Amino acid sequence: MQSLYTAASGLSAQQTRLDTISANIANVNTPGYKSTRTDFKDALYTTMIDPVLADSAANNLLAGSGVLLGATNINMSEGTVSQTDLPLDFAIQGGGFFQVQADNGEILYTRSGAFNATIIDGGNYLVTPEGYFVLDADGNRITLPDNISSAQVSADGTITADGQSYGAIGLVSFQNPNGLSPAGNSCFRVTANSGQPVQDLTSGVTQGSLERSNVDLSEELTLLIRAQRAYSMASRALTTTDDMMGLADTMHS
Repeated sequence: MQSLYTAASGLSAQQTRLDTISANIANVNTPGYKSTRTDFKDALYTTMIDPVLADSAANNLLAGSGVLLGATNINMSEGTVSQTDLPLDFAIQGGGFFQVQADNGEILYTRSGAFNATIIDGGNYLVTPEGYFVLDADGNRITLPDNISSAQVSADGTITADGQSYGAIGLVSFQNPNGLSPAGNSCFRVTANSGQPVQDLTSGVTQGSLERSNVDLSEELTLLIRAQRAYSMASRALTTTDDMMGLADTMHS
């Protein structure tokens, strides 16, 4: 029976890897997207009894119990920056993150600077494509001039138009950005591993540009082939185990 569970755990593990690779490939053109990698570890090993070497130190045969998901790691390396010339597109130069406020009030963090403007209660606000409010360094919503094309954003995030200031885009950083947890829509949330956000005064903002996904398509396709082969091997092992169990039942009956 152990071989059945071992093969099944292999199928489950490779399905998780295939899902992760598929998500990376699907977001290869998503601004600010960070690729994810799955790492696995061996399940508990048990000692096999060899009747020939039962009392010998050489009897070290081990049988594995399958494979388990070890960790899901996010690659926080910076993606390439491309110029769009759109006034509400922003790329971060450095390791900072934009602060955004989700519909439920939760503060999330993203590298994607593909923003829009929306009018709410007479105010023109800077928002993400999902409608999340972009925040300044103090956690306040950022207002925009009525004429979006006249808005100029300096490297420190300060927004001006016709000589008037409209606040500044706030950037934060984390002691361990790899410890952030994915929250969907290229956003992340704080965890105990990431630490709390602190104001980032070293990163800058470039208007009219976007940071692209850091997904390496050639690498993902290579991993996809490996995962498919591993899945196929685990599937054959499961089929072989089932055939052996069927044969044993037939002989027993």
